Amino acid sequence: MKAYTSDNIRNIAIIGHGSTGKTTFLEACLLATGVISRLGQVEAGNTVSDFDKMEIEKKYSINATMVPVEYNKVKLNFIDTPGFFDFVGEVNSALRAAEVAAIFVDASSGIQVGTEKAWASCNQFGVPRFFVLNKTDKDNVDVDAVVASLKSKFGTSVATPDDREALSEAIAETDEELMEKYFENGGFSDEEFAKGLLQGIASCDIAPVFTCSALQGTGIKELLDAFIKYTPKPTHHAVYETVDGEEVICGDGAPAAFVFKTIADPFLGKISLAKVIRGTLTPGMNIFNPRSGKDEKLGSMFFMRGKTQGECPSASYGDIVALGKLQLTQTGDTLCDKAAQVEFPPVDFPQPTLFMAIEPAKRGEEDKLTTGLRRLMEEDPSFVLERNAETRQSLLGGQGDIQLGIVIAKLKDRYNTEIVTVPLKVAYRETIKGESAVQGRHKKQSGGAGQYGDVWIRFSPSEEEFEFGEDLFGGSVPKQYVPAVEKGLRECMEKGPLAGCKCQNIKAILYDGSYHDVDSNEISFKIAASLAFKKGIVEAKPCLLEPIMRIEVLVPEDYTGDVMGDINKRRGRILGMEPQHGGITKLMAEVPQAELSDYAIVLRAMTQARASFTMDFERYDEVPGNLAQKIIEAYKEEEEAENK
Repeated sequence: MKAYTSDNIRNIAIIGHGSTGKTTFLEACLLATGVISRLGQVEAGNTVSDFDKMEIEKKYSINATMVPVEYNKVKLNFIDTPGFFDFVGEVNSALRAAEVAAIFVDASSGIQVGTEKAWASCNQFGVPRFFVLNKTDKDNVDVDAVVASLKSKFGTSVATPDDREALSEAIAETDEELMEKYFENGGFSDEEFAKGLLQGIASCDIAPVFTCSALQGTGIKELLDAFIKYTPKPTHHAVYETVDGEEVICGDGAPAAFVFKTIADPFLGKISLAKVIRGTLTPGMNIFNPRSGKDEKLGSMFFMRGKTQGECPSASYGDIVALGKLQLTQTGDTLCDKAAQVEFPPVDFPQPTLFMAIEPAKRGEEDKLTTGLRRLMEEDPSFVLERNAETRQSLLGGQGDIQLGIVIAKLKDRYNTEIVTVPLKVAYRETIKGESAVQGRHKKQSGGAGQYGDVWIRFSPSEEEFEFGEDLFGGSVPKQYVPAVEKGLRECMEKGPLAGCKCQNIKAILYDGSYHDVDSNEISFKIAASLAFKKGIVEAKPCLLEPIMRIEVLVPEDYTGDVMGDINKRRGRILGMEPQHGGITKLMAEVPQAELSDYAIVLRAMTQARASFTMDFERYDEVPGNLAQKIIEAYKEEEEAENK
């Protein structure tokens, strides 16, 4: 594949609901331009785009894939993206490299949830968009009705290229001067119309609608012509803003590129897909990574079409290139000239909303599991691996069960490591509501020097996590042993007497005790303090606390009542509601974490995947008595089973 200049490059993200024919469209483009001789099929597992072993097995797209198409001396860099909502991180990555998004719609199905989400993603990142009505060859397809529904849903900016009147109105609405000219003259000249249409698309004010049948191959070349004509050139992209607020224009100058996607190839190693924003990249060039603060030498450079690699002698601004085996570079990094440093914001990945507790199927493979998942995270940074120190569980978090299932399957396939899921534990806490004054006395005699420590400690609630003080008199406990008493208490705070949970909000005052001139030492007073803690907490009305999460749910108005009812069933409390743009309501609520383990799955099913949510830790509250008793009993049973 030859090198192209920015005037002859178009970067297009293919997005939309699953099964709308995105991957098949790219097959049709490659067939129409002579790259392939036969149309591949997703069901047969032989498409150029879905080449990953897991994609072939599952028969749907999982990864964002580069599929450049050369047509009429122009290179169209298509980025195919998955339709499943679990892989929204792939869509976000692709949109960072594109000048326009083509939202595919199944003409026989009309607007679907994925259509709405694709439009919202374009709004979120300020990306111009087209609609492509695919599968127009199906029976009983009414293209006009689908276009009308798109206009009704997304506004009058939606219009077909042959509807000059509708497009003229849309162009007029983008600019006051154009509006005046439109009303004065009753329309635009051909030159004004063409210029206004391109400006309207680039400013996201106009969304043209095109039609095709990828399976039949009809309308493909016409669509490629339209993409060339209406997609903004890379140099017409809005200015790129750096993390420091500096503005960078796509054009000539000191090299700067943005890595929007990483591929972990089992045979070729790590491949970084980068959009060149400024200057030119060449093999052998030293390039600086501002995040790592280190230089990397560009080794192999190539263009990718699916899994096929084509030689790349150089990549200039506006193009997308694959960089082989960069050791320090990851998705979201900037690569630039060290003498002209810039750093672009990283890819915006959604917060994980579904977590599962995992363990290796075989003992002793913990390190192998962690290493494998870390490598997979290079490829898909939208999932996370966390270690909960309190529950001692490893947590795998992502957007949904489909994504996490794929991660687990890839781990087994690529790294021969199997995972088992276990019940997710909640990091409960323990505290006290009352006061107590108790003695902790440790005495041990074993022939030689013995051990002796004796303390009296008052326990009471505190606003701080742990508060220690002493109110000694008359040297009842020598000063050198006081730190040992505090250390013994702090260690006990890690495991409370009710359910073995970490303790908090406890005040302990050492006010009396006794010692032995020979047998007393630090370890004796540390043990004495622990004895006092275990006794004193039990006598000070201990209780169990649970983490309360603040959730914010964005939900269409039609589903608001159902979502509120479900939150109430989860012991939640609605804090407020705020209307949002486009008939969306934002619900703010507080819900115990124990009630949210399946919320991502339930919310998706309840709202046909139209709602989304975020959650953050808010505080700890007391667990209701009946539930607390069940938690304590379960802990005791587990302890007894381990001690047998």
